[in-house]
Amino acid sequence: MTSDTIFEIIGVVIGLCYLYGEYKCSIYLWYVGILMSLFYIYIFYTAHLYANMGIYTYNLAANVYGLIIWKKSLTEDSTTTQGQSSVTTCPKKYYLPLLLCFVGCFIILYFLLTKIDGSAVPIVDAFVATLSVLAMWLLAHKYIEHWWLWIVVNTTSVIMCCLTGLYASAIMFTVYAIVSVLGYRHWKNL
Repeated sequence: MTSDTIFEIIGVVIGLCYLYGEYKCSIYLWYVGILMSLFYIYIFYTAHLYANMGIYTYNLAANVYGLIIWKKSLTEDSTTTQGQSSVTTCPKKYYLPLLLCFVGCFIILYFLLTKIDGSAVPIVDAFVATLSVLAMWLLAHKYIEHWWLWIVVNTTSVIMCCLTGLYASAIMFTVYAIVSVLGYRHWKNL
């Protein structure tokens, strides 16, 4: 077993801990997310998945942002308990701007990835990275719709990881896809 494989397995374990925190709607997901981002920056860099490496660089900042937002809502919302934050739905006024943001960012990122020598699967890489940015923003604001995006992202990530030989990560993203469905149902009940 290579050191990269061991590093990937550790990243998967951390990623599963992150998913558990997200499923439980626990503020601790953000702390684990910072650690997971550091691991996956390296993992995706070595796999030549540059957009996903970039997305995990973005995730470092997004995890700090999410932590701040959730801490603020915990101090303001007296109905939350045990580190859980209240859940809401995304206002419809954000749908069109989010769609336009996705299309614009996807086109730009795909174009950039096609110019990078050695980018493994630029169209899939750009799709997953762009949709992940939107999902993280929705998650930071506790919009239940983030689970819809994660279902698509995680299913697509399974394929991307299989295409690039990241089999441990493919297993993790399979679990993520399943838990995304369960997470949506769980958050709906919150």
